[in-house]
Amino acid sequence: MAYRRLKFMKSFYITTAIDYANGKPHLGHAYEKVLTDVVARFRRLMGDEVYFLTGLDEHGQKVQQSAKALGIEPIELCDEAAVNFKALCASLNITNDDFIRTTEDRHKTVVCSILQKLFDQGDIYKAKYQGYYSKRAEQFLQEKDKDENGEWPAIFGEVEEITESNYFFKLSQHQDWLIDHINSNESFIFPRFRAKQVLGFLKDPINDLCISRPKERLEWGIPLPFDEDYVAYVWFDALLNYVSGAGYGTDDFEQRWPADFHVIGKDILVPPHSVYWPIMLKAAGIALPKSILAHGWWLKSGEKMSKSTGEVVDPLDLIEQFGSDAFRYFVTREMNVGQDSEFSLDQYMSRYNSDLANDLGNLLSRVLTMLGRGFDGVVPAPQIEEELEKEIWKDWDETRSKVVALYEGFQFHAGLERTFAFISSINRYAEQRAPWKLAKSDDPEDKKRLDTSLHLMAESLRLAVGLLDPVMPETTQKVYELLGYEPDANWQARLIRNDSLVGRKVGAKAILFPKPAAEAK
Repeated sequence: MAYRRLKFMKSFYITTAIDYANGKPHLGHAYEKVLTDVVARFRRLMGDEVYFLTGLDEHGQKVQQSAKALGIEPIELCDEAAVNFKALCASLNITNDDFIRTTEDRHKTVVCSILQKLFDQGDIYKAKYQGYYSKRAEQFLQEKDKDENGEWPAIFGEVEEITESNYFFKLSQHQDWLIDHINSNESFIFPRFRAKQVLGFLKDPINDLCISRPKERLEWGIPLPFDEDYVAYVWFDALLNYVSGAGYGTDDFEQRWPADFHVIGKDILVPPHSVYWPIMLKAAGIALPKSILAHGWWLKSGEKMSKSTGEVVDPLDLIEQFGSDAFRYFVTREMNVGQDSEFSLDQYMSRYNSDLANDLGNLLSRVLTMLGRGFDGVVPAPQIEEELEKEIWKDWDETRSKVVALYEGFQFHAGLERTFAFISSINRYAEQRAPWKLAKSDDPEDKKRLDTSLHLMAESLRLAVGLLDPVMPETTQKVYELLGYEPDANWQARLIRNDSLVGRKVGAKAILFPKPAAEAK
């Protein structure tokens, strides 16, 4: 997929889902932020102008109920949540350009504008509803939502039967159009196999969408512009963050919209993002996003990690103990985008020790130690190229092109696997060349081999960490600094073998990824 654009052309616009204010950051939130940030960083490195949006979904019944239980106003609860989620982004080095809150006036203005437009067009009508309602999911349910035993799934919590008047959006009249759009646009839902899930949902007739809640039941929401006795349904409100955050109604909107990718969890693909959202946009006369990227869940022993099961991981604990780059590496390396993945502390430590501390950390230590001992810390020029060196450089050329292609296809886990395979090959090369032995030889040819081997190890390390830049930006920068390298502004030029390190003064020996005290003994 090629997204290279000139400066005067549209930005590469990417969003996360906005997180719900009635909760604390967890592993799923952190992963989604990292995945989206990796894509954003990669596109910037490829030359795109990127606009990256994340934020907080602050309205709805659960927020109102939680605030009441705490004896505070809903906005106070939301303010605290905003601090927590912004802190998560900062701790993970997330390069979002904006953080939108749905309680902001810029968002509420857009929501009211689009609601009024749809109402004036006749796409919203008032009717009496009698049926089932889930307080936990904040949605109306149908008989088809029951499980095979005729019971309401636990995700809906307490379900009650209610009768009330509400406003409805004419969702059903666009069903055939949406099916055709999904079938005709293979890139609209990524991975493509997720489209089958959406089309399966659309096999049966869909109902019109209730887009209001009476104020007597829910006050914490955006009042409908055409009826102040009602507030907007939280999903109708929340989904519009993608256009309000892009500057809907301003010149910025034309520069950013449509979104190139909405990055979301698979649990909110159907129906919110793949049914409600595209139909809302079509009815409002707004172009559809180019693609919706639905990632998988983190599992523990095959089950989704959740507060209800007690299986949760606080990402801030791992970041504090091991650093943000180690966390970013693990979640990107372990999760095949779109698939589920198991999480365990044992696997986390295995990746940390094997890939980061031993392979990458050991290679840097070898380079800095050898150059510091016999070369006054200065990188020598290569003197001779034999078969071992030729194999390494051939491997690098293949690695570089392969990893960039994998990154473009969102196969970051495979790109990292290939990159670390190259790093491992440099460590094997070091064992074969044994520069510590060559340093003791009086043979002039061995002196040439020594210079060449140390240059190759330093240069190949420089190249390899360049491929890690979207995922591990702090590590890449630190290695560059320790190698005395001033990076080229052109990322792809950085990935080309050259002699830019020759004569550079390297730093003192450093430990990139220190092992925990209990393991270091």
